[in-house]
Amino acid sequence: MEWLLVFSLGAAPFGRASAPSPTPEDRWFAVDKAKHVAVSAALQSASHRVLRANGHDYRSASWNAAALTMTVGVGKELWDRHRGRVFSWKDLGADAAGGAVGAVLIRQLAP
Repeated sequence: MEWLLVFSLGAAPFGRASAPSPTPEDRWFAVDKAKHVAVSAALQSASHRVLRANGHDYRSASWNAAALTMTVGVGKELWDRHRGRVFSWKDLGADAAGGAVGAVLIRQLAP
């Protein structure tokens, strides 16, 4: 799993001179951020359930589901940058919050 963290950090947009600058539309509290939270929560909890159903212990399922959730979030932001839109750290923050919400939900609802 360590390689995933290294890959995620290595893929971040550090030092790119032509990167678009943040826009005023990238607010912390916006409909877009709510969508990021909701999708990440659903992805975290669904992937956790799938991993548990396939024999992973709780801890392993949690960490792997979190890695998947954040990989999808980083991938989405890289795709945005590729398409000429802003790579948003705020979107990644919303993805992390959604992953945490999904982890709490699965902890409370799963046997």
